[in-house]
Amino acid sequence: MLIQEVILENFMSYEYARVPFKSGVNVICGPNGSGKSSLLLAISVALGQSYTERSRKLSDLIRWGRDQARVTLVLDNTKIGKRRPVPKFKKDQIFLTRALRKDGKYWFALENRAATKAEVERLLARLGVDPDNMLIIMHQNMVEQFTVLSPQEKLRMVEAAVGLESYRQNVLKARKKLTRISSQESSISELLESAEQTLNYWREQYDRYQEKKQLLTKRRFLERELAWAGATRRENIVKELEANTKKQQNVLNQIEDETKEIVGQLQIQQNQLEKIKDEWKKLFDDRLSLEREKAKGDSTISLCEQLLKETAILENAIRSGNPSPLVSQSFEKTVSNRFKLLRSENLKEIIQNFDQQLSKLNTKITENKKGMESLEENVEKVSTHALDSRIKLALLQYREENVEAELERLKRELREAKTYLDEALRKAEQIGLRIAVIKSVSEILDEIRVTDGHLAALSDVSEDIERMYESYSKLYLELKEKARLVAENREKTLEEIKARMQAWRTVIQSLLDRVNLQYQKILTQAQALGEVRLVNGQDIEAAGLGILVGFKGSKPVPLNGYTQSGGERTTATISFLLALQQHVRSPFRAVDEYDIHMDPKNREIIAKMLVSTVKDANAQYIVLTPSQITFTKEEVNIITVQNIEGKSIIRGIA
Repeated sequence: MLIQEVILENFMSYEYARVPFKSGVNVICGPNGSGKSSLLLAISVALGQSYTERSRKLSDLIRWGRDQARVTLVLDNTKIGKRRPVPKFKKDQIFLTRALRKDGKYWFALENRAATKAEVERLLARLGVDPDNMLIIMHQNMVEQFTVLSPQEKLRMVEAAVGLESYRQNVLKARKKLTRISSQESSISELLESAEQTLNYWREQYDRYQEKKQLLTKRRFLERELAWAGATRRENIVKELEANTKKQQNVLNQIEDETKEIVGQLQIQQNQLEKIKDEWKKLFDDRLSLEREKAKGDSTISLCEQLLKETAILENAIRSGNPSPLVSQSFEKTVSNRFKLLRSENLKEIIQNFDQQLSKLNTKITENKKGMESLEENVEKVSTHALDSRIKLALLQYREENVEAELERLKRELREAKTYLDEALRKAEQIGLRIAVIKSVSEILDEIRVTDGHLAALSDVSEDIERMYESYSKLYLELKEKARLVAENREKTLEEIKARMQAWRTVIQSLLDRVNLQYQKILTQAQALGEVRLVNGQDIEAAGLGILVGFKGSKPVPLNGYTQSGGERTTATISFLLALQQHVRSPFRAVDEYDIHMDPKNREIIAKMLVSTVKDANAQYIVLTPSQITFTKEEVNIITVQNIEGKSIIRGIA
């Protein structure tokens, strides 16, 4: 039970009325225009409806001549077991009021306290009531309207009425989530594609930057290599100069040693020459003495021989007795003088002695001559050796001067080379640690020129490229990770949709299977056939409720506004509502003039089915009908409404 009482003030044809309701079936009956539908409309407005079939503006529902109307519902909040339907209110009754004013202002009140529509909606949701669902409150002509609804609309109404809309909402939420994820995936894909294109550009630039870095590193290495190559070259120069200096020093030392040796030899040769000269001079003096003696002897012998010759001539002359007067005189004088001194025998002896002496002297002279010749040969030989020594000495002196000059030059160059080497080593150490150099300076310079050419081609590459590349790489990876996560979420969402669709299909199919059995049972009493089934169950958007009915032995066909008659449509619709009755979660249902097109037999069948269906359920059903013939006072709560002089009055409650 939901509504214990309805209080109307200046609402449509009601000036003031209090209408109590009971659990079970409440039949509001009365002639047309008595205010039956106004009473149901008042309940709907109090429950929050803003649009009604009677009026497009709520202010039009205010009684003519009045400025304000009020509808109050006394809602049942008694405990069911240990809990109240609305635990927030610690009392058995809840007063829900809606006030309407001519100026268009409307408001709600809960327990005489102003309330928002959202609060009212939360209250009704707690009670399971949806006043906008025609399966809960079916106003005038809504039975006909229900038949022309699409299968999809019918199914949604059923889901809302039985409280299964959450399954659809779960699927729709999952689909919405999938749409959002797909949109997100598409956006991320576009961003990823754009980021990839941008990244490709920056990757190319980054590759160029890396190439530039490698070239710069290579150039720094080449500079380092060049510096150490220069230092190595300087070291080699120093080593070469040191080796040449040492070599020249060795040559100088060798020359000095040779000079000393030759000077010694020359001194010996000089001494030998002096000695030979002294010997030669002595021999020369001896020869002079011998030659003088020989000459003296030769002179003496010659004189003696002359004397002997003259003596012989004289003697011959004397013997012949005819000497020349002149000769005779001279000869006589000479002979006389010489004979006084010598005799012929003595002269011969003297000559003989001198001949012997001359022979000895000649022998000595010959020996002297040989000795002098030997000495002269020795002098010549020693002089030649001395000359050679002097020449060698002069050459050595010349070489020594050249070597000393070369050595001085080498030492000077070595000092300069060491200075350059120290400077080269200092510069090279500033550039970097020592490395082994296997290339020449010219080869390194060629490589540097080639490297500088490549660097010149990369002059537009800046260091910001690395930051941009890293930034876009990070962005690309983030987008890629997001794309992966979104793809995973999409797959999970697809699985979720599949699971939720299966859950929705299962509960809907289970519901419709049970409703179908009850629907067929009710139609059987009306001598009709029918079926309730799920249409397009694989697609929740296209899925709908198929209600089929066939009267008088005809094959069941879909319920619509053209195939069946008005009574058949009403009978089928109410049969469906009754079949659905036990599954509807709302404790309150209402239907206005459901039997207007029914024949008496079907009206009676449906009435009995309605009473029997609601009897054992904890539900409240309000039925509006022009006649109460089909109901008995023992089965239902009958409320009679009449209109007297423009006022609707509750005449009887049984």
